[in-house]
Amino acid sequence: MPAYVHINLRVIDPAKQAALAPRFQAALQEAGGRILHFGPVAQVLEGDRAPLPMAGVFEFPTLAQALAFYNSEKYAPIKAERREAQQARMFVVETG
Repeated sequence: MPAYVHINLRVIDPAKQAALAPRFQAALQEAGGRILHFGPVAQVLEGDRAPLPMAGVFEFPTLAQALAFYNSEKYAPIKAERREAQQARMFVVETG
């Protein structure tokens, strides 16, 4: 069953964000993932907590592949840099 990683973020270091984006995309694709959406939050529909301004959804064939990517040695340095470039909330869901 497909799994979807959702991220809600604010860029805090645009230069670092720009430098890590191509590496993130390449690592994601190599792990079997793909970007379904990445861009500004269009509108809040419900809830009391305001979202961060950007959002992304990444699809993986399975939850195991999504978790393997997130915990992989290849993604570890990118993840560390991402945490310097962004303030983010992230979670994964599985369909089915």
